[in-house]
Amino acid sequence: MLLPKGLLRFLFSVFLLCFAAGAMAQNKATAKCDSILMSGVEALNKNEHMHSLELLTKALALSRSNDWPNQEFLALNNIGANYYLLLEYGEALNYYLEAYTVAIKKLEPKDEMIVLNNIAILYSKEKKYDKANEYFNKAYGIAKENKDDFRMGLYALNMGNLANESNNYKLGKDYFTESLPLLVSQPQFLVLAKIGLGDCDIALGNPKRARESATELLRTTKDLEFNHTGISLCMIISRAFLKENQLDEALDYAKKTLERKPNLETKLQVFGLLSEIHFKKKNYAAALQYKDSIINTNLELDKIKNNKLYENSKVKLEIQNYKNQSERNESKLVSERRIFYSVLLSIIIIVIFVVWTLRNLSLKHKQKKLIAERNEQILVLELEKEKRELLLLEKQFNENSTLSLLEQERLKNEVELKNRKLSAKALYLSGRNIMIEEVLSGLTDLLHGSKNNSLIEYIQTLKNHLRTDNEWDSFITHFEEVNQGFLTSLKTKHPNLTSNDIRFLSYIYMNLSTKEIASMLNITQDSCRKRKERISTKMELEKDVNLYDYLASMQ
Repeated sequence: MLLPKGLLRFLFSVFLLCFAAGAMAQNKATAKCDSILMSGVEALNKNEHMHSLELLTKALALSRSNDWPNQEFLALNNIGANYYLLLEYGEALNYYLEAYTVAIKKLEPKDEMIVLNNIAILYSKEKKYDKANEYFNKAYGIAKENKDDFRMGLYALNMGNLANESNNYKLGKDYFTESLPLLVSQPQFLVLAKIGLGDCDIALGNPKRARESATELLRTTKDLEFNHTGISLCMIISRAFLKENQLDEALDYAKKTLERKPNLETKLQVFGLLSEIHFKKKNYAAALQYKDSIINTNLELDKIKNNKLYENSKVKLEIQNYKNQSERNESKLVSERRIFYSVLLSIIIIVIFVVWTLRNLSLKHKQKKLIAERNEQILVLELEKEKRELLLLEKQFNENSTLSLLEQERLKNEVELKNRKLSAKALYLSGRNIMIEEVLSGLTDLLHGSKNNSLIEYIQTLKNHLRTDNEWDSFITHFEEVNQGFLTSLKTKHPNLTSNDIRFLSYIYMNLSTKEIASMLNITQDSCRKRKERISTKMELEKDVNLYDYLASMQ
């Protein structure tokens, strides 16, 4: 035999229960109740059942008064777990059934699965295997509907343990085999399923396979303390060697099991195994000695159970006292509330009387102030009139300012328009002159060596006409009309500028591009850029000063 199967499954149940408690959503409304629940679960894990039940009962009352189904379910489930550990299976079952009712009516399938598993554990402890199997199957069915592989594997593992406990090893093997692929993501539980399979192999006449599997697991499993895994594996190896009649090896692994300090229930199984081994070795004295150890261990277990029953009685008494105290506190609270409401009503009556008196006094004062307020209103109206007049003046001033700004904007736009016209005219003249020069150059080439002196004189006259600066003079005249003061300011600030420099700067002031200026001056763009740099240096401008911005700021 392995560890008691009921104990094995109970550890599964506590795992799920604590997981559910840790996953509770914390919020301001339920934070206090959740804190009490967590303290109750911690006390349960420390076997402080009296303190745990007190806390959980308080949390149960709080959750029911506020209609918090999650907290109510966890309180009921953990109270049931306390009574389970205290061997009060009847009380535990009652609380689990209450938790099951809450889960069905108000909660999700995962909560229903948890309590179904716990109810099945109770029935298995009472040897009611049919009922236990019924509830395990319900939990398994819900897990399957929700496609929860881990819980499906867990409940299949539990049903395998239940089948083994009822000596139906073929059915147990089927359940364990089914659980293996479902528990791959949980190596600790996967090992437990393989331990169950080893139990089946020994019972079904294949001890060698059970021994080899257990030996490999004992070598490779990292956490041998989880759910007494190391003890269970040593037991399987010892029992397998015994089945194979390898008595020395069986004795060695039975002793290794004792070295791992198992609990009393497991010691009973180990002592029985050691007694059987020594009996087969015809070492009857040692066999009888281990039989005596079984008797002594049973006595010790009975003593522990009696102590638990005594502790359970104390816990029940404490819980009843707590309930009675809670009822007395509730009664006292109701009485205090009545006194509070009576005092509050008296205060309200007094406040109403005081308010009524103050209201009458206030009315008298209002009548006296009425004339003064009317006089004050007249003054206010006069002030308002003066204020409106001031606002009107301010509005007129703002309107005049706006008109002035609009006029300035109009003049600015007009200047820009004329500058654009000047730019267009300058570009036109430049383009026209270039075209005429090209035509004259072509004619000159054609007449080279010709004796038509009259035509040659006309061509020379046109060339002389192109070299005059009449267009530039006309351009400067119009430019000064449009941009009054710019050329004067430029010449005043920079007297060292030549007429060609001023002409170049005028084009820049008109915001013409380098390409446009180069076209007008009949030079390359590179020459235009170099000329711009030279003039900037001549004007002693900093390198980071933009020439156009500088000219635009000049009035």
